[in-house]
Amino acid sequence: MFFLSPLVGEYLFGNTPITDVVSLLLFAPMYGGGALLIREIARRTGRGWPTMILFAAAYALLEEGPIDMMLWNPHYGGIDIAAAYPGTSIPFLGTWGELLQDTLAVHAIWSISVPIAITETFSGDRTQPWLGRKGLTTVAVMFVLTTSLLCAMQLAETKFVAAPAELAWCAVAIAGLIVLGFLAGRRIAPRPNVDLPRPWMIGTGAFAVTTLYWLRDSLPVPRWAAVGAGCALFAMGAMLCAHWSRSCRWGAAHRLALAAGTLCTYVWLGFPNARTLQVPPATALADNIILGVGAIVLMIIAARRIRQPAYGKDSPCPS
Repeated sequence: MFFLSPLVGEYLFGNTPITDVVSLLLFAPMYGGGALLIREIARRTGRGWPTMILFAAAYALLEEGPIDMMLWNPHYGGIDIAAAYPGTSIPFLGTWGELLQDTLAVHAIWSISVPIAITETFSGDRTQPWLGRKGLTTVAVMFVLTTSLLCAMQLAETKFVAAPAELAWCAVAIAGLIVLGFLAGRRIAPRPNVDLPRPWMIGTGAFAVTTLYWLRDSLPVPRWAAVGAGCALFAMGAMLCAHWSRSCRWGAAHRLALAAGTLCTYVWLGFPNARTLQVPPATALADNIILGVGAIVLMIIAARRIRQPAYGKDSPCPS
């Protein structure tokens, strides 16, 4: 997970070329360290996915807020953010609604949740902690040091500092999401009477929903309507997953299918995104092919590691 998280969040997404190996040494402690901390805290306190997703949303705001300040920098990365996200400005927050939505989607889902779900497939007991106190402390220290270094590098490069009010609302939102994560409670007892699709159907649905999300800008509607459509898609997906996961037949195959379908969206999305990289087109194409094939191979290996049966909706619950 330490390396899978940045490989998905930065490289497969098409933000960073695979030839830039040095950046992985900085991204891994931040992305991978954040994913590990989120997973370990949730599992150590007996909590599950609602907690991890809320923590992941807090991570998203932390990374793109106080750390690199992308949420407020109108020229972040040399891009005219107002032109990239027209018509969705939120003046009292100092950011753009569509940018905020993308930030939460990219990091909460792909950078954190998908790597956790895939990595847990290889774990004997996914509910147990992986790290001891020393390991957890080491990861936490690495996370703090790396994020502090990246923040300092961004400040030195961009000379941009967000307004105190902007940093304040973001800090309150991060704290609120963390509190909600702890209040999310422990796992709910499974139910035998929940209709549950087969894993391949869940994977296909995850791919369709997440693909539609990234195609929402092509809709012939105002940008705020596209933002609303994105919210509706994820709300629908979240409600369906919450309903299905209450079934006693919900298992490793269904969780992996959900993560794999979501990951496959990044496999195709990396190709158009990589066109903006400052590398030759042939290099960008090779990067996408290597990373895409690697992602598919990883999902195949993970599927082979699943030992529990993938119960269909008409199968009896195990005793």
